[in-house]
Amino acid sequence: MNSVNDERMKAPLILEGTAAGPHATEPDTRNAIRSQRHLGHVALQSAPLALGLLALLLAPVFLSDFRLSLLAKFLTYAIVALAIDLVWGYAGMLSLGHGVFFGLGGYAFAMYLKQEASRGALPDFMSWSGLTELPVFWAPFANAWFAIPMTMIIPAAVAGLVGYMVFNSRITGVYFSIITQALALIVSILFIGQQPYTGGTNGITNFQTIFGRALILDDVRLTLYYVTVAVLVLSFLLSRWLISSRFGWLLVALRDDENRVRFIGYNPAHIKTAILMFSAALSGVAGALFATQVGIISPALIGVVPSIEMVVWVAVGGRGTLVGPIVGAILVSAAKSSLSEGSPDYWSYYFGALFIGSVLVFPQGIVGGARQLSSFVRRRRPGYRRV
Repeated sequence: MNSVNDERMKAPLILEGTAAGPHATEPDTRNAIRSQRHLGHVALQSAPLALGLLALLLAPVFLSDFRLSLLAKFLTYAIVALAIDLVWGYAGMLSLGHGVFFGLGGYAFAMYLKQEASRGALPDFMSWSGLTELPVFWAPFANAWFAIPMTMIIPAAVAGLVGYMVFNSRITGVYFSIITQALALIVSILFIGQQPYTGGTNGITNFQTIFGRALILDDVRLTLYYVTVAVLVLSFLLSRWLISSRFGWLLVALRDDENRVRFIGYNPAHIKTAILMFSAALSGVAGALFATQVGIISPALIGVVPSIEMVVWVAVGGRGTLVGPIVGAILVSAAKSSLSEGSPDYWSYYFGALFIGSVLVFPQGIVGGARQLSSFVRRRRPGYRRV
C-alpha cells in the first residue's frame, strides 16, 4: 500500500513543468500560448515583407524602362522616409529639414559624376560662371572612393553640428521642427547663390558615366536599380536591428518621457544627436542614389517643400513602424506621378485631397491602421484568450 502511494506522489513530480503533459502548470500553458502567438505574429509580419521584396526583385521583368526608372527613384525616397521615421517615429523629433541631408549626399556624389563626365576639363557650369580652374574642394571628389563615403560623412557631420547646438540647449518639440525648417531654407538659398560652385538654380546635371560605364546602357540602369533595392533592404535591416537594441529602447523612452531618461543617468542630447547623425547618413546615401538614377541634383530638392513632402510619406505610411514609411513613400510618389500624368492642371488638388483623406481614415497611417485592424480581428476570433 505504501509503495502504491509513493508512486502516486512521484507521478505529478515527473510531469510537472512540462507543457505537453496532462499535468502541465498554468504558467507553462501561458508561455506556450504566448510563444505560439509570437510565432504567428512574426509570420504575419514577415509574409508581406517577403512578398514586397519579391515584387521589387521581379519588377524589371514586368515594367518598362521608364516605369522601372520611376520605381528606382521612389525607392530612394523610401530610404529617406525610413531615415525620418527613426527620428520622428521612434525618437519623437519631427524634422522638417531632411531635404538638406538628402541634397548634401546627392551633391557629394554628383561632384564625382560631373568630373568623370568632364573628363579632366572644367565642368561646363563653372566655365559659364567665369571660373578658370577647378575649386580646391572639388578636386578630391574626382575619386569615387572618396566621394562615396562623403555622401554619408558630410550629412552626418552637418547633423552632428546641428544636434550638438540644438539638443545641448534642450530645444525640443515644435522649436526643433522650426529650426530644421529654417536650415532647409538657408541651405537651399546658399546653394542657389553659389552658382560657380554648385550650379545655382539648375544644380549639377548632364552625367554621362559611372565607374567608366555609360549611364544610358540597359545593364547599367538595371544594376543601379538592384543596388538601390539592396541599399533599401540593408537600411531596413540595420534600422530594425537598431530599434530592437538597447539604444532603440532609449529612443522610445526619450519620445515618451525625456526627463525620466535624464534622471536615470543618460544624456538625451547625446542620444538624439547620434540618431540624427545616423538618419542623416541614410538620407545622404539616398540622395547619392537619386542623383545617379535621375541624372540631376539641385537646390529644389533641398528646400522646405520637399522636406515637408518627405514627412508626408512617413505620416501616410505610418510612423513608428519602419515598414510604413517605405510603403508611404512608394504609394504617395506613385499617386503623385499618376495624378500629374492624368490631370496636369488639377493633380495638386487631387493629391491634397488624397493626403487629407488618408490621414482622416488612417490616423496611424496605412501600416499602423492595418495592424490595428489585424489585432481587432484576431481578438474577435472564437477561442481567443488573453494571457
